[in-house]
Amino acid sequence: MARSDPSDAPARARRSARLALACALSAVVVLVAASGPGGLLVLVVGVVGAALMAVGTWWVLAHRGALRVAGLLLVMAVPVAVLVIYARADVWPEALAAFALWAVAAACARSALRGARHPQGMRAVPSAPPPRHPVLIMNPKSGGGKVGRFGLVEKAEALGARVVLLDTTVKTDVAAIARQAVAEGADLLGVAGGDGTQALVAEVASEHDLPFLVISAGTRNHFAMDLGLDRDDPARCLDALTDGEELRIDLGVVGGHTFVNTASFGVYADIVQRPEYRDAKAGTALNALPDLLLGYTGHALDAAMDEMRLEAQQALLVSNNPYAAPEPMAAGGRRVRLDLGVLGVFGIRVNNAAQAAEVALRGARAAGLQVLTSRRILVGSDAERIPVAVDGEALTMPTPVTCTIRPGALRVLVPRLRPGAPPATPPMHWRDVVTLAFTRPPPGAEDRTDGARAA
Repeated sequence: MARSDPSDAPARARRSARLALACALSAVVVLVAASGPGGLLVLVVGVVGAALMAVGTWWVLAHRGALRVAGLLLVMAVPVAVLVIYARADVWPEALAAFALWAVAAACARSALRGARHPQGMRAVPSAPPPRHPVLIMNPKSGGGKVGRFGLVEKAEALGARVVLLDTTVKTDVAAIARQAVAEGADLLGVAGGDGTQALVAEVASEHDLPFLVISAGTRNHFAMDLGLDRDDPARCLDALTDGEELRIDLGVVGGHTFVNTASFGVYADIVQRPEYRDAKAGTALNALPDLLLGYTGHALDAAMDEMRLEAQQALLVSNNPYAAPEPMAAGGRRVRLDLGVLGVFGIRVNNAAQAAEVALRGARAAGLQVLTSRRILVGSDAERIPVAVDGEALTMPTPVTCTIRPGALRVLVPRLRPGAPPATPPMHWRDVVTLAFTRPPPGAEDRTDGARAA
């Protein structure tokens, strides 16, 4: 099967950008060509429908009782109402054509931006000889029992690893177990468990400059995803013990605690503190959000970084390297690299339905959202101690809380053959698409491309 030539990426991106603009222009032409006021009706009804959907979503999240039910009904009713209006005005063919063209335009635009930026992944180096005394710490309950379901203990021991199975009926000091393993001669530490456990053992591995093995046996496995590991079959992560390569990645530090993914303050941190969160995460979050979002009275949060300051934030998310998507926790949000040496910062303040609608329509460009990067962040509050969720684990810390990053602090052993991370969703800005579509490559670039093809 023929493989795509990387040297063609700029040309393919430019063609996709031009196709995106052509489809977008065609959508406009369809609306303008609609008889009478039909085209304007399609546009107005579509925009109003999107705003009402945002309002309904806000009511569901920020209220209880009748208003939450009303929000749910609104979210379900708006799409039906939009279709009925289009049908009764006899503009549904134009609406269908315009929406289809716009969907194709958006897909082509994202493809073009992704291809143009083509961020270089983390650079792997060949591993030293396979570890002789690997020690793997496994949580049998993590991910709904993935350790037992995939036979990880037996498969790891067959590869020569010593497995420490955690006793989940008692509180266990995982870091102490890792340090004891190092004292007994371990030359690799690994974890089959959630990202919170991964962070605890990764800190110990970093202290002793030992390679660290991530086994994707957690629930969501965000860390494993950004490392390009197989999240469907965690047993494949064990291939690194016999055929692996190393990545040098950064570690985040918040108040002296290491994190591999995120440290969260405000709304999410308050939710994680609740005792019922572990057993019913979605239900607990939905029940707590009204108290936390409407007139948020938890703790006022300020963040100081470099020469920038964010004030009175409802939520702050600090990530170990920035997320590619402007909304980090959106579906598909991930980090392209874990070795850039900077923290990602995401702040939010949304107090009413109008602001929620702005966020829904404008995304990261909304006034209520802030997306930044920094090497050091100081989080302040009007409280002496504030809740912090460190890779999903509930902690409290004295204020101010300092967040820093340790560049290249961790050696991660990964299988040489691995699925790779899914493509990142780039921020969507039409001005970038226009620039890409009409910007010619620098002189000589075409010749270099032809040379690459010949080679």
